[in-house]
Amino acid sequence: MTGLQQNVISAFNQRSPRVLAFDIHEWIYETLHLEEHEVVMIQIDGLRRHVYTKFRDPQWIRQY
Repeated sequence: MTGLQQNVISAFNQRSPRVLAFDIHEWIYETLHLEEHEVVMIQIDGLRRHVYTKFRDPQWIRQY
């Protein structure tokens, strides 16, 4: 369970057009103001329109 503590799930509108991986990377940088070294993994669930983001530093989760 400790691995899940550093994850954030973001959900996009189901009626929006298909979201590309590039768009998600841009969204993370522009909206969440994260740098590349702060993110360990990004997983995209296209059907549900969910983006799972795993962070290197658990302190960032408290700010979000």
